[in-house]
Amino acid sequence: MRDVPIDGDMIRLGQFLKLADLIDTGGEGKVLIASGDVTVNGEVDTRRGRQLHPGDVVSVLGNSARVVP
Repeated sequence: MRDVPIDGDMIRLGQFLKLADLIDTGGEGKVLIASGDVTVNGEVDTRRGRQLHPGDVVSVLGNSARVVP
């Protein structure tokens, strides 16, 4: 797992997937989120607009990244 710093105190799930290089395109993220392949803190989340905060861990296709300030 790697730590990915964000500006501010919140980032949306779809944006974080791209920032963390867990996906290549926004369209890919949309499909993976909708199909239940993305977890936040160990739970499936199908909301692309889910707000992430420092400490949250996002996993997709065997790769994980943690939101850090």
